[in-house]
Amino acid sequence: MSCMNLRQATPDDASVLCELGALTFTHTFGQLYTSKDLQDFLATTYTVEQHLIPLTDSRESLWLVEDENGQAMAFGWAGACKLPVPNLESNAGEIKRLYVHPDHQGKKLGSRILERMLAWLGDEGFEPLYIGVWSENYGGQRLYARYGFDKVSEYEFAVGNHRDREFILKRT
Repeated sequence: MSCMNLRQATPDDASVLCELGALTFTHTFGQLYTSKDLQDFLATTYTVEQHLIPLTDSRESLWLVEDENGQAMAFGWAGACKLPVPNLESNAGEIKRLYVHPDHQGKKLGSRILERMLAWLGDEGFEPLYIGVWSENYGGQRLYARYGFDKVSEYEFAVGNHRDREFILKRT
């Protein structure tokens, strides 16, 4: 495998994170939605402004993997839990995104970023930890199970007028 660099993202990375996020989301989930629902979701979720918010918040952290040429391969986002968890603990943390470029899947980049995010969340005192995962993302569910996450509830994730069934997983 080529050399790669895992580093904490900065506000200067906002546009790269938007592009990689939109590309990966569309590649992975785009076929589930109408064109309008997908485009509306991408236009509001993957903006520089939306990414600058967590990039400038000390309780949030984004991690970026780049190849030897500085090209983004994957990223992850962790921070304070915002999932609709009943009786959410006051210091709960969340793995919010874990995206690997379609051309770089199968290279264990997701595991590498996940381990870094879990360490950061622990260092920051977040406990317990949660993650939301699409009910039919079996690969993601297997990955998170290997790291001690178990299903505790469900919710609906809106993409335009479409509602996805999402699982909430918890690790204590």
